[in-house]
Amino acid sequence: MIHHISVSANDPLHVATVMAEVFQGYVIPFPPNPGSYITLAADDFGTAIEFYPAGSEIFPDSHEGQAGFQLNPQPTQYCAFHAAISVPISLEELERIGDREGWRVLFASRDGLFDVVEFWVENQLMFELLTPAMAAKYQAVFSPEHLPALVEQFALATAR
Repeated sequence: MIHHISVSANDPLHVATVMAEVFQGYVIPFPPNPGSYITLAADDFGTAIEFYPAGSEIFPDSHEGQAGFQLNPQPTQYCAFHAAISVPISLEELERIGDREGWRVLFASRDGLFDVVEFWVENQLMFELLTPAMAAKYQAVFSPEHLPALVEQFALATAR
């Protein structure tokens, strides 16, 4: 279970506010890294996303032995990070929000196993958002009772 993640954004407050709309949640500041905000999903899992200013880096052992923050003056525009996250709203609502923000939103099937909505925050950071119906299919595919067959299917496909 992933409870929270952190990512960078060009406009952390705006992005956190838009994602709070998607999650039907809240936004609060994140004081340890100035200019950062947290979107709280207000769900039973404590789901949250911390949005840091672009170029933020986390490094070990800087503040009383805990992780600290520094700013890279030459951050990259894209990253390999993404997350699949269940949201309480529909595909149409995600498309409306994406259109309003000018962000790419794309319905996508992942090899027929499950569906997601590629939600491109600031057209740089991809979240795979799952509507309630999509989340149910995803959870069925990756349920503990179905995993052995899925693993075997992929093992056979890789062996070919």
